[in-house]
Amino acid sequence: MIKIMFVCHGNICRSPMAEFVILDMIKKRGLSNRILAASSATSTEEIGNDIHHGTRHILDKYGIEYRHREATQLTRSDYDKYDLFVGMDSYNIRNMLRIFGTDPDSKVIKLLDLTDRPGDVADPWYTGDFETTYRDICEGCEALINKFK
Repeated sequence: MIKIMFVCHGNICRSPMAEFVILDMIKKRGLSNRILAASSATSTEEIGNDIHHGTRHILDKYGIEYRHREATQLTRSDYDKYDLFVGMDSYNIRNMLRIFGTDPDSKVIKLLDLTDRPGDVADPWYTGDFETTYRDICEGCEALINKFK
């Protein structure tokens, strides 16, 4: 079982969107017994809050199942529990490395760096553009799944 933790700043927009998008993709491909996904935040700002309404709207629009959840913060001990930590942007990567202290097993990556279009996943917190974020996440999750085929 490959365990993937998606990480963004607050764990209410991008990382839960990536979590539920990849769970939908792996379910449709019959890979649920091979890949487990979760999400967390690098900050404490949204701890306890549910998914942002914009993320819920996008998941509903595209028929992607999700569940009520509360934002949680990434911890140093998570490093030993997961095989891969997928950040949404460079800021997330820097904060993950600060939380972990080091990345001896090279588990920390940026989602879009797996694609032909490396860079940061658009942050809808600032733009309100959840469609662009969804497209970025779908592209990155597709590349991530292909990495494990």
